[in-house]
Amino acid sequence: MIDPTEPLDVQVARQAKIIDALVRRSNRQHDVGQSAYSAFQSAIALQGQVWAKTRDLERTSNELELERYDRERAQKNLTDALAAMDGGFALFSDGELMACNDLFRTLLPDISDRITQGLKMPEYFELMLDSAHLAESDTRMRVDLREARSGPKGTTLLSFVIELSDDRWFQISQQRTSSDSVIILQTEITDIVRQNRSEKDKLIDMQAHYLQAAFDNMSSGICSFGRNGAVMFHNDRFRELLGLPFTLVNKGTTFPQILSFVQNKGLLIEPDITDIDRWPYRLRTEGRLRKRLRHGNGRVLDLHANLLPDRGFLVDIKDVTLESRATEMLEKRVEERTAELTRANKQLTEQYEAQARVEEELRIAKEAAEAAVSSKTRFLAAASHDLLQPINAAKLLISTLTDMAAGSKLMPTVDRLDGSFRSIESLLHALLDISRLESTESALTVTEVCLDTLLRGIIEDQGPLAEQKGIRLDVVPSSAWVLSDQRYLLRSLQNLVVNAIQYTETGRVLVGCRRRGDKVVVQVWDTGMGISHKDQKRIFEEFTRADNVPPGSGMGLGLSIVDRTCRHLGHKVHVRSKPGVGSTFSIEMQSAPDRVRAPVSPPEVRAVQDGDMDLIAMVIENDAHVLYATTQKLESWGASVLAASSTEESLALVRDIGMAPDILLVDYQLDGDDTGVRAIQAIRAQTGVHVPAIMITAERGPELVRTGEELDFAVLTKPVQLARLRPLIDWKTRGGALEGRPPAADKSIA
Repeated sequence: MIDPTEPLDVQVARQAKIIDALVRRSNRQHDVGQSAYSAFQSAIALQGQVWAKTRDLERTSNELELERYDRERAQKNLTDALAAMDGGFALFSDGELMACNDLFRTLLPDISDRITQGLKMPEYFELMLDSAHLAESDTRMRVDLREARSGPKGTTLLSFVIELSDDRWFQISQQRTSSDSVIILQTEITDIVRQNRSEKDKLIDMQAHYLQAAFDNMSSGICSFGRNGAVMFHNDRFRELLGLPFTLVNKGTTFPQILSFVQNKGLLIEPDITDIDRWPYRLRTEGRLRKRLRHGNGRVLDLHANLLPDRGFLVDIKDVTLESRATEMLEKRVEERTAELTRANKQLTEQYEAQARVEEELRIAKEAAEAAVSSKTRFLAAASHDLLQPINAAKLLISTLTDMAAGSKLMPTVDRLDGSFRSIESLLHALLDISRLESTESALTVTEVCLDTLLRGIIEDQGPLAEQKGIRLDVVPSSAWVLSDQRYLLRSLQNLVVNAIQYTETGRVLVGCRRRGDKVVVQVWDTGMGISHKDQKRIFEEFTRADNVPPGSGMGLGLSIVDRTCRHLGHKVHVRSKPGVGSTFSIEMQSAPDRVRAPVSPPEVRAVQDGDMDLIAMVIENDAHVLYATTQKLESWGASVLAASSTEESLALVRDIGMAPDILLVDYQLDGDDTGVRAIQAIRAQTGVHVPAIMITAERGPELVRTGEELDFAVLTKPVQLARLRPLIDWKTRGGALEGRPPAADKSIA
């Protein structure tokens, strides 16, 4: 019933109420007629409770008395502590003054009697603002007092300084406590302020001495004039430069008086001071004055006058005689140099005009040379088809003649004729390659090339030549892909392999690849005659052969084509060789991501079969000699040949025989707009049969190869390699059919 946490006086009051209630209850029970024993027993129990409560009440009263004593002692200690403080102290709780010391109350005597307990903090600062003991001149102090009325924000410390009328200074500090009360401290800082003021005055006096000493030792003349135009201070250099007497630069002399003296005495050259009477007016209106003056003794002076904030002005005079003479000398030299440069510029202009005429002539000559090269390139490109046609016909006829003259006394002559035509073919290919490489680099198309396909094609083409010489030609299979131009890379590798076979009498030729990081190196090894060290640089030049090469071994164009092609493609060509041991030529290229090749069965390297070619072959060729030679060769192989010179003629022959031929051998460029592609599509459409087809053409562009892939026909270039033609025909007509899938196009470009 009694909460021990409540104040002692509240607990005593509640205990009194409980005792009174127990007494009344006892009286009521006596009135209703209880027995004497029960009443006595109740009285005894009640008396015990009363004595217990009385003891509690006495103990509580004692504790309350001790609490009051401690509080009075703490209050006295606080009062003694406040009285002992050097500065004023006040405690505001809930915005009201709870306690302060005498120093706080008597800081401003005219308001001390109004500083009592319970005074609101804003009212206290209002009283301070109205006090007559505050200095009137300090506006900032009154702003700080107004801001202090609301006390510091949060737990921050608010501090400012006030000045009293008797030159006393106090620092007022406000600090908010954790219980949200505000403590105000008044600390006198009069001694500190007066000491700082004294040090400041001393410093100002010292600076004035330093400033005067600096002025006296300056090379310039300095003179300061007050607002009324009178001299305030100057240095001796000012008087010396103008040639003024001592009496004229004393304090009180005005600027116009000094100017009048200078003008009357003729100290300065007259043209420089024609407007001297207007100098003070210009200085006052423009804020500054700049003059170059020449003294009568020959010195040159610069006068600078600047207006000061108090409407006075400062005059600065410098002796610039040396600078002026140097400037005049420099200007003279500049004039002389300008004249020299003008003459030199005239000569350069004449030379430039002459050079421009020469450059124009060179440009015209260059354009003429480029036109000649372009014309040559266009001629070779246009003539390549016409040049390859008769060579292709001659090769076919020589092959037929070889078969016919086998075992006769004409065979040696036929072999020499075949060798001569091979030389002509090699030379023609070399000239065409050089022409294309000279024309433009855009002729090169860099793609991802499978080296295995190129190397096997080389073995197919050059295998018979190696076999004829009794040399072993091997290639190491490779799954590497590189970034290069397929046609020109093939031509370069062919040239290296042909050279290796040509200059190797016994032994072997090995072709393979090596990986070196992100590079792939194709190497051609041989056991031939080798190349001396001094010739290893020369052999890549045009029409150059090594010293140990026998006469009649070619024109020396193969390696120059390899070097030029690799430079255009960004490949690196290396050679290692030792005379009598052999040589190793290598081409280093950037590798491309390897691909999984489709299982295609290209023609294998094998000799022309002896059996008859039991099939109907249609040859479509607009050149009569090539058509005749191709027909003769196919017939010598046992085929039945239908010869046509156009698409219409071939369609007529198909209608006549009433069936589709077994194989189509067509040229690409026929008469007019007619092409071999059109002929293949027309025959397949007319017969309803997907007739196997081989395109034999002088065209070498990649577009035709892509067309062959799309329409399923193989591409061979002229002059055709018979060692590849017969196996390709057999594979197209027999091998591909047996495998049960359409034959893949032959993508080799010779």
